[in-house]
Amino acid sequence: MLADPQVAVEEHDDGVRATVLGDRPGAGCNPRGARSERMSQSVTDRTANGDTCMEETGSAPAAEEPGYGIGAVSRRLGVPAPTLRTWNLRYGIGPSRRSPGGHRRYGAADLARLEEMNRLVHAGVPPADAARQALRLAPPGTSRVEQPDASPAFQAEEPARPPSDEAPVPSVAMLARAALALDGRTVTAGLAASLARLGVVATWERLVVPTFGTICRRQAETGGGIDVEHLFSERLLAALHPLAARPARPANDRPVLLACAEEEQHSLPVHALAAALATDRLLDTRVLGARTPYPALADAMRRLGPAVVFVWSQLAATGDPAPLAALPALRPPAAVVVGGPGWGPELPPRVPRAASLQEAVALVAARAH
Repeated sequence: MLADPQVAVEEHDDGVRATVLGDRPGAGCNPRGARSERMSQSVTDRTANGDTCMEETGSAPAAEEPGYGIGAVSRRLGVPAPTLRTWNLRYGIGPSRRSPGGHRRYGAADLARLEEMNRLVHAGVPPADAARQALRLAPPGTSRVEQPDASPAFQAEEPARPPSDEAPVPSVAMLARAALALDGRTVTAGLAASLARLGVVATWERLVVPTFGTICRRQAETGGGIDVEHLFSERLLAALHPLAARPARPANDRPVLLACAEEEQHSLPVHALAAALATDRLLDTRVLGARTPYPALADAMRRLGPAVVFVWSQLAATGDPAPLAALPALRPPAAVVVGGPGWGPELPPRVPRAASLQEAVALVAARAH
């Protein structure tokens, strides 16, 4: 989504179709216009690598406390486990100890930092800035202040290498080979590992878009491969759905409404944005999906009173900006953000266009509080 190249899924009455979005409106993955692919929401959102809820005991010394598993921390803070993993890998805020069995555990100092990080994110602070402040907290019972700049995990822009006891993130070549072999189980496992370690945005940009590119080049060379495209699209959509679930404690009081423009059938970017907003920014979203008539979008706005409305257009035929100006004026007002190459240059005033998934997350999050 929203990147060069870009990916979307085209939905129809009988299914969805994935396409790689090029520089021009209408550049599609499948030159033959394949149509059908069934959507699946069957992937269960696993938590905590099997960790069970283990409360810290107050009687043992701090060095001997068993700590918390990621599942217990997720339930305590109301933060999804994939988000906790992302914070750990991206910002260095994570478990600092291991159990005798080798499982990573969160201690009291780790919880204090996570609670501060969670508080700041709910207050609208960008995650990177919230992490810098949270890492400055002194561990309980000490006066030492940890400096975030001294943490290699925080300095590094690239995510840390996953521990050896966890499933590795596949390469583009590995994931593409699994898709070409119609190995749905391996595709599912690879996407799950990447989403858990890297987060939605990095998975989209580094893994999903290049893999779709490989699949589409194969289609162009052979004239076949629609089955491969459909399998990969279905597995990706199934992996994104649980990540877009409403956070236990949303950072926004009013939801974010996500929809495709009227007659726009490419909807996977909207689902990716919903997952990224939920996991990275703890924002509550509502996804209306493909081919949303503008009267229906207006009705949903009146019923929900959203803080932000995001509308995606892939094709120039669906990117008419006039209906955007006719959307209802709410009190309090709803900000409108658009994405996709279908939109023309004459957007209504104060309606920004996001050119990437990362930019869409930033634009929407800045207006959601």
